[in-house]
Amino acid sequence: MSREYFYWIVMSQPTHRVEFEGKAKIGEIMGSIGSIQLRPEDLSSPIAFQMALSRIYSELMNMMTQGPKKHYVAEVKFTDSMGNPVSVGVDFGEKIPPLSKQEVKVKVILEFYDEE
Repeated sequence: MSREYFYWIVMSQPTHRVEFEGKAKIGEIMGSIGSIQLRPEDLSSPIAFQMALSRIYSELMNMMTQGPKKHYVAEVKFTDSMGNPVSVGVDFGEKIPPLSKQEVKVKVILEFYDEE
């Protein structure tokens, strides 16, 4: 085993690992996820809100002209180690994962590494 390979194995190990269990709800949306969403800064003023509505309307019109395209996503919810609820979105793309139900259990793993 080379010294560089041994160094990579040692340095690539996490210094701390935390696991959480939660639930995920899998569903489908039409079109692109990123373009049709309301962001916190869109609610900062009445003008920002109007601009956001115009942006969303424009994206909806683009979607309608391009035709419907299904996109599968999951809303993952778990409680962190301090008791706070956490919600994370996962994009599966155009193919649904092979799961038997729309609501499933999840395991969220966080690994901490030293930066080089």
